[in-house]
Amino acid sequence: MCRVVDVRQAVLASNDTLAAGLRRELDGRGITAVNLLSSPGSGKTALLELLLARAAGRGVPAAALTADLATENDARRLARSGAPVKQVLTGGLCHLEAAQMRGHLEGWPPEGTRALLVENVGNLVCPAAYDLGERLRVVLMSVTEGEDKPVKYPTAFGLANLVVLSKTDLGEAAGFDGDTFAESVERVNPGVEVLHTSARTGQGVDALLDRVLAVCEGARPHRPPLAGRHLREHRHEHGHEQGREDVHEHPREHPRDHEHPHAHPGGPGALPGAGLSAR
Repeated sequence: MCRVVDVRQAVLASNDTLAAGLRRELDGRGITAVNLLSSPGSGKTALLELLLARAAGRGVPAAALTADLATENDARRLARSGAPVKQVLTGGLCHLEAAQMRGHLEGWPPEGTRALLVENVGNLVCPAAYDLGERLRVVLMSVTEGEDKPVKYPTAFGLANLVVLSKTDLGEAAGFDGDTFAESVERVNPGVEVLHTSARTGQGVDALLDRVLAVCEGARPHRPPLAGRHLREHRHEHGHEQGREDVHEHPREHPRDHEHPHAHPGGPGALPGAGLSAR
């Protein structure tokens, strides 16, 4: 078991180093990456498609990188917005890693892009542990998933810079308890903003775009209390301090609610085949 933990720490430490470098590279290109996490079926793709269209309507150059185990369905859907879109096929891997990101960003997105919206694999466990070089981490859940989702997945929600509640138009039909949900979010991530959205009605989409653009312009997003503890543990273990601009305050150990090791095709950081690139 100790050896398994050591390997995980080494993989995550390597990922963190790559992510810090990628963040600097993106900053140098004037691009702000936004990491979107959710479980399958949360309505993330529908909301992202509308977000890209709203960005285009406001003259904001945005692009999307979408990840799935298989199919290019989401890339085709997102391309309808007119934004540059690229599909990542992970070949069975349940999350994106910084090495995959870097490989797919060589020569892409187009010059002038301000926001890169990354649709992570549908999963609230593994992706929470991996920094992708983002400046803003958004965790979504729908009203149909249950108001206790944040306390069931405390690492994902506890490290969010912003929480988005989707499919709010279905809240009454689903019997969603908004007060219990708010209490659950506050319990794992005190002070984090929660945006209520609906891709069907358009509720909250412009507000979400405003939050993204604010970070693009240099605003500091909410700093989750959980991130500080993980950061201190990481610095203590490795015996060094990193520059603030290179540190993304995410967990440095695999979430405890997911203990099985993953098979990384081709080893950690291997690049599964790229898929559709549409503009």
